Amino acid sequence: MSYDLLLAGGEVVDVGGGHVGRHDVGVRGGRIAAIAPALPRHEAREVVDARGKLITPGLIDLHTHVHPGATYWGIDPDPVAWYTGVTTWVDAGSAGAYAIESLRAAVTDYQVRVAALLNVSAVGLTAPDGESRELANCDVDLAAATLAGNRDLLFGVKVRMDGKTVGANGLEPLRRAIKVAEAGEVPVMVHIGVAPPSVDEVLRLLRPGDIVTHCASGLASGMVEGDGIAPAVVEAYAAGVLFDIGHGSGGFAFDVLEAQLKAGMIPHTISSDLHARCLYGPVFDLPTTMTKLLAVGLPLEEVVAAATVRPAQALGLPGGAGTLAAGARADLAVFALEEGAFELVDSHRQLRVSDRRLVNELTYVAGRPLPPRLPPHPKPWIPLTDAQHEALRRRSGRVRALLSAPLVGADGLAEQFPRSP
Repeated sequence: MSYDLLLAGGEVVDVGGGHVGRHDVGVRGGRIAAIAPALPRHEAREVVDARGKLITPGLIDLHTHVHPGATYWGIDPDPVAWYTGVTTWVDAGSAGAYAIESLRAAVTDYQVRVAALLNVSAVGLTAPDGESRELANCDVDLAAATLAGNRDLLFGVKVRMDGKTVGANGLEPLRRAIKVAEAGEVPVMVHIGVAPPSVDEVLRLLRPGDIVTHCASGLASGMVEGDGIAPAVVEAYAAGVLFDIGHGSGGFAFDVLEAQLKAGMIPHTISSDLHARCLYGPVFDLPTTMTKLLAVGLPLEEVVAAATVRPAQALGLPGGAGTLAAGARADLAVFALEEGAFELVDSHRQLRVSDRRLVNELTYVAGRPLPPRLPPHPKPWIPLTDAQHEALRRRSGRVRALLSAPLVGADGLAEQFPRSP
């Protein structure tokens, strides 16, 4: 058997495919061809020495926003993907029925895979909030028809349940989102935030397999009670509601997560909620979010599973997504697991320290390495601190200096057109 690519000698963490330990990974025709402790190097066109590195399935970020041309929150995923290992981006409700064709057109140009959740509000996330204040926007029949007509792209329904978004409509947008999801036999992802409604009111309506994102929110009213987690939250977890981190600008608090872990409530999935306001902090990217889960004591295998196979299972993504199973698309990530003392911050500037962190070194989509790309400047409406502006200026300066210097000296060149004797 021949291989186009062989990743040799890495520490594989592929919980979904049942491969954990030192393995070689062989790729042929853009798919996983073989995975074993030793594959023949001479049969590979390209061999990458992965000794001392961590090999995982391409990461799946269950909550992102990747519709930059038509929404307040959206970013281009490709410039982030190549240095983070995220090969599948789930757009969580950027588009409702009115903009689904625009989203479809946008994602066809991306190198990464994009799955999406349909916003129950037809206007989607064109503004910072408020999409469900007008109930006419939450048209069940229109959303259900849109979902049915776009099942290759849409894998669930999204609704934001906080006071700014729903206004005086209370739980009705959620009830309508559930009707749409029931018609399409897909899960609902529910954003929780500042009340009303409260967390317990939201959770009582959710079904097993539905997803509550921002599950460790420090803003959501009713998440904690006394020194522990509120009974309604514990009951929803036990009933099969899936808890997703969904970090974002304001959706993640270390102390809330630690209280959940103390109660035995390990988050099912780890997502970044990466968007235009948190790309520059406090989120930065999915590997940084995963490192925050390492900082509070979750094992590495648990953290990787929560960002690979489990989000794939939560949405029923096809083609072996989130695994390195034979025949799956060869989406791969190679990481260094650096040791040290790494300070990490949540949405409320609470700090924790991790003794290791994930640093991506290679990202492959369908067996091909993603090329480096520079991210665009922040949109003018994105609020940034003076420190963030200065850091962006410094970064631009370093990139300019790197690219303006000659790549190699004379000893690194060949005489491409030799002179005649």
